[in-house]
Amino acid sequence: MGGWTGGRRAMTLDAHLDGLERRALPDGLTLLVAGDRRSRARGLARLDELPPDHALLLQRCRSVHTAGMRFALDLLWLDGSGALVRLDHAVAPRRVRTCLRAKAVVEAAAGCGERFVAALAARDGEFLARTPKNSPLAVRRPGSGDD
Repeated sequence: MGGWTGGRRAMTLDAHLDGLERRALPDGLTLLVAGDRRSRARGLARLDELPPDHALLLQRCRSVHTAGMRFALDLLWLDGSGALVRLDHAVAPRRVRTCLRAKAVVEAAAGCGERFVAALAARDGEFLARTPKNSPLAVRRPGSGDD
Protein backbone atom coordinates (compact mmCIF):
# COMPACT_ATOMS: atom_id res chain seq x y z
CA MET A 1 0.00 0.00 0.00
CA GLY A 2 2.89 2.41 0.26
CA GLY A 3 5.85 2.94 2.53
CA TRP A 4 6.50 5.14 5.49
CA THR A 5 7.28 8.75 4.66
CA GLY A 6 8.03 11.37 7.27
CA GLY A 7 6.36 9.45 10.09
CA ARG A 8 3.15 8.72 8.17
CA ARG A 9 2.13 6.05 5.73
CA ALA A 10 2.48 7.21 2.12
CA MET A 11 -0.49 6.28 -0.04
CA THR A 12 -0.23 5.70 -3.76
CA LEU A 13 -3.09 6.29 -6.17
CA ASP A 14 -3.13 2.69 -7.42
CA ALA A 15 -3.16 1.16 -3.94
CA HIS A 16 -5.78 3.57 -2.62
CA LEU A 17 -8.22 3.54 -5.53
CA ASP A 18 -7.60 0.07 -6.92
CA GLY A 19 -10.70 -1.44 -8.47
CA LEU A 20 -12.49 1.79 -9.33
CA GLU A 21 -13.99 2.19 -12.79
CA ARG A 22 -11.72 4.29 -15.00
CA ARG A 23 -13.16 6.43 -17.80
CA ALA A 24 -10.83 7.77 -20.47
CA LEU A 25 -11.26 11.44 -21.33
CA PRO A 26 -9.71 13.51 -24.12
CA ASP A 27 -6.17 14.88 -23.68
CA GLY A 28 -5.02 11.72 -21.87
CA LEU A 29 -7.10 12.41 -18.75
CA THR A 30 -8.63 9.69 -16.57
CA LEU A 31 -11.81 9.95 -14.52
CA LEU A 32 -12.03 7.51 -11.62
CA VAL A 33 -15.61 6.70 -10.58
CA ALA A 34 -16.37 6.18 -6.89
CA GLY A 35 -19.49 4.13 -7.50
CA ASP A 36 -20.03 2.36 -4.19
CA ARG A 37 -20.37 3.46 -0.57
CA ARG A 38 -16.88 2.28 0.43
CA SER A 39 -15.04 4.06 -2.40
CA ARG A 40 -17.07 7.23 -1.85
CA ALA A 41 -16.26 7.22 1.87
CA ARG A 42 -12.55 6.67 1.20
CA GLY A 43 -12.38 9.32 -1.53
CA LEU A 44 -8.96 10.94 -1.87
CA ALA A 45 -8.21 11.22 1.86
CA ARG A 46 -4.71 10.17 2.96
CA LEU A 47 -3.29 10.31 -0.58
CA ASP A 48 -0.05 12.26 -0.79
CA GLU A 49 -0.96 13.61 -4.23
CA LEU A 50 -3.35 13.17 -7.12
CA PRO A 51 -1.69 13.03 -10.54
CA PRO A 52 -2.68 16.01 -12.69
CA ASP A 53 -4.21 13.67 -15.29
CA HIS A 54 -6.58 11.93 -12.82
CA ALA A 55 -9.77 13.05 -11.07
CA LEU A 56 -12.45 11.37 -8.96
CA LEU A 57 -16.17 11.45 -9.83
CA LEU A 58 -18.69 11.29 -6.97
CA GLN A 59 -22.19 10.85 -8.38
CA ARG A 60 -25.32 11.79 -6.42
CA CYS A 61 -23.27 14.26 -4.38
CA ARG A 62 -23.97 17.88 -3.39
CA SER A 63 -21.48 18.31 -0.59
CA VAL A 64 -17.89 17.25 0.07
CA HIS A 65 -15.35 17.66 2.83
CA THR A 66 -11.59 17.73 2.58
CA ALA A 67 -10.90 16.25 6.03
CA GLY A 68 -7.90 13.95 5.80
CA MET A 69 -6.68 15.58 2.59
CA ARG A 70 -3.00 16.39 2.11
CA PHE A 71 -3.43 18.69 -0.90
CA ALA A 72 -5.91 21.24 -2.27
CA LEU A 73 -8.60 20.34 -4.78
CA ASP A 74 -10.46 21.93 -7.67
CA LEU A 75 -14.13 20.89 -7.45
CA LEU A 76 -16.23 20.64 -10.62
CA TRP A 77 -19.91 20.66 -9.65
CA LEU A 78 -22.17 19.05 -12.29
CA ASP A 79 -25.94 19.07 -12.76
CA GLY A 80 -28.05 16.01 -13.59
CA SER A 81 -27.09 16.13 -17.27
CA GLY A 82 -23.39 16.50 -16.49
CA ALA A 83 -23.28 20.23 -17.26
CA LEU A 84 -20.87 22.29 -15.16
CA VAL A 85 -22.71 24.55 -12.72
CA ARG A 86 -19.73 25.73 -10.67
CA LEU A 87 -15.97 25.35 -10.37
CA ASP A 88 -14.33 25.86 -6.97
CA HIS A 89 -10.58 26.48 -7.24
CA ALA A 90 -7.94 25.32 -4.74
CA VAL A 91 -10.17 24.15 -1.89
CA ALA A 92 -7.77 23.60 1.00
CA PRO A 93 -7.73 20.60 3.35
CA ARG A 94 -10.18 20.61 6.29
CA ARG A 95 -12.94 22.47 4.42
CA VAL A 96 -16.56 21.71 3.48
CA ARG A 97 -18.10 22.80 0.19
CA THR A 98 -21.72 22.47 -0.93
CA CYS A 99 -23.50 23.15 -4.20
CA LEU A 100 -27.24 22.64 -3.98
CA ARG A 101 -27.65 22.78 -7.78
CA ALA A 102 -25.22 19.88 -8.25
CA LYS A 103 -25.98 16.19 -8.72
CA ALA A 104 -22.30 15.14 -8.91
CA VAL A 105 -18.82 16.48 -8.24
CA VAL A 106 -15.44 15.83 -9.83
CA GLU A 107 -12.43 16.24 -7.53
CA ALA A 108 -9.19 17.18 -9.32
CA ALA A 109 -5.84 18.37 -7.99
CA ALA A 110 -5.71 22.15 -7.52
CA GLY A 111 -4.86 23.86 -10.79
CA CYS A 112 -6.13 20.96 -12.93
CA GLY A 113 -9.86 21.72 -12.88
CA GLU A 114 -9.91 23.71 -16.12
CA ARG A 115 -8.37 20.77 -18.04
CA PHE A 116 -11.14 18.51 -16.79
CA VAL A 117 -13.80 21.12 -17.63
CA ALA A 118 -12.53 21.15 -21.23
CA ALA A 119 -12.26 17.36 -21.41
CA LEU A 120 -15.77 16.81 -20.06
CA ALA A 121 -17.17 19.42 -22.46
CA ALA A 122 -15.45 17.62 -25.36
CA ARG A 123 -17.44 14.47 -24.55
CA ASP A 124 -20.42 16.35 -26.03
CA GLY A 125 -23.40 14.62 -24.47
CA GLU A 126 -21.82 11.33 -23.42
CA PHE A 127 -21.72 10.05 -19.80
CA LEU A 128 -21.01 13.59 -18.59
CA ALA A 129 -22.54 16.20 -20.84
CA ARG A 130 -21.27 19.66 -21.64
CA THR A 131 -21.86 23.09 -20.16
CA PRO A 132 -24.97 24.57 -21.83
CA LYS A 133 -24.07 27.35 -24.28
CA ASN A 134 -26.49 29.78 -22.61
CA SER A 135 -25.21 29.13 -19.06
CA PRO A 136 -22.41 31.27 -17.66
CA LEU A 137 -19.61 29.29 -16.07
CA ALA A 138 -19.75 30.07 -12.36
CA VAL A 139 -16.15 30.13 -11.14
CA ARG A 140 -15.58 30.29 -7.40
CA ARG A 141 -12.37 31.23 -5.66
CA PRO A 142 -11.22 30.07 -2.22
CA GLY A 143 -13.06 31.79 0.60
CA SER A 144 -16.05 32.81 -1.54
CA GLY A 145 -18.60 30.82 0.52
CA ASP A 146 -21.12 28.17 -0.44
CA ASP A 147 -24.43 27.97 -2.30
